[in-house]
Amino acid sequence: MEKMFNNISKMKGYALELQKNMTCRPAISPKVGGKGEYQKALYLEGELNKIKFDELFHVDAPDDTAEGNIRPNIIAKYYGQDKSKTLWLMAHMDVVAAGDLSLWKTNPFELTLDKDKDTIYGRGVEDNQQAVVAAILTAKTIAESGKRPPINLGIMLLSDEEEGNEYGLEYLLKERPDIFGKDDLFIIQDCGDPEGREIEIAEKSTLWFKFTVTGKQCHASIPNLGRNAAEAAANLAVRLTEGLRNKFNKQDPLFSPDVSTFELTKKEANVPIVNIIPGTDVFYMDCRIFPCYSKEEVMEEIEKIADTVENDFKVKVTFEKVMNISSKATPQDSPLVKAYAEAVRAVNKVEPKIIGVGGGTFAADIRNLGLPAVVGSKIYSNPHGPNERTRLSFVLDDVKLIVYVLTHLK
Repeated sequence: MEKMFNNISKMKGYALELQKNMTCRPAISPKVGGKGEYQKALYLEGELNKIKFDELFHVDAPDDTAEGNIRPNIIAKYYGQDKSKTLWLMAHMDVVAAGDLSLWKTNPFELTLDKDKDTIYGRGVEDNQQAVVAAILTAKTIAESGKRPPINLGIMLLSDEEEGNEYGLEYLLKERPDIFGKDDLFIIQDCGDPEGREIEIAEKSTLWFKFTVTGKQCHASIPNLGRNAAEAAANLAVRLTEGLRNKFNKQDPLFSPDVSTFELTKKEANVPIVNIIPGTDVFYMDCRIFPCYSKEEVMEEIEKIADTVENDFKVKVTFEKVMNISSKATPQDSPLVKAYAEAVRAVNKVEPKIIGVGGGTFAADIRNLGLPAVVGSKIYSNPHGPNERTRLSFVLDDVKLIVYVLTHLK
């Protein structure tokens, strides 16, 4: 272990090289104007080929809108002493767009190394390139050790995580379910904290709703001739947030925040000028609910609230789910959680903190297969914003932690 840790500490330069070559290959979904993950995948496959994996193959999803007409998914496996069981490291290759460039202090798609020679800036360096680098360095460390680990080490580098997983994990589960063994374990480095203390074992269910309120358009000077959809929608929005928060109000200290959340988000344009009363108004709500509540319960309450607005404002209210993700939790007493907690103490020198989160990761789909998954990493947790950053030392600590878990699994 000491020898492997020493070797990992010498990989800082390679970690920087990997980050640099990924950052300059923007893997942005075609759904939001990008070309996809093709160029990044080509580069990463070349790096993976330098490691003597026992298996290395693609499960590529066809997509005519993407470069190469595919959304690549790369699978690699290094055999352990027990070939029936695999510890998988899952990461996604795609990144979000840079957003407002005026808010960036550096070029988002050109890696910048800070004067401390450790902090790096660029779109994707944390979300999720740090996990990609950690996976590659872990495999390189194990392969160069000259010894087989107790079980297989697997790597999944997937597409389309930022836009719903249709061409990534969902495609893999549909086309190659045989890849996921009944005794497999999963580490997903897609959230965490700078100390590497947090171990995420549960996620709130995610429900996104689109609400459409239909009234009757008219001139704003003669409102009696119409039915104001914007006014009805505003009342609906208030009643929904107050009603849902009051109805589903259990607290759970495992999560932060420790309650289910119901938040108004996107609002569509309704009329082009001020003196028109809109006949249609559309808005969205993001709901993150505890696993103890069912989506049917939430929808039933929404229906009741919508009925009150229809009756009071003489409008029509319809709503639809635009995202629906729910999952089980990984048991706290699972061997994977215990091994990960032990690694946090040994490598990061802090006491682990078991948590649940509101955001969604690959872990939801994995847990729904009945397989254990933990999510954690040494990161700043600054994805999607301007000046995204991480530290090279963070990724080296992540590699040490994974190696510790792999070699200490009971």
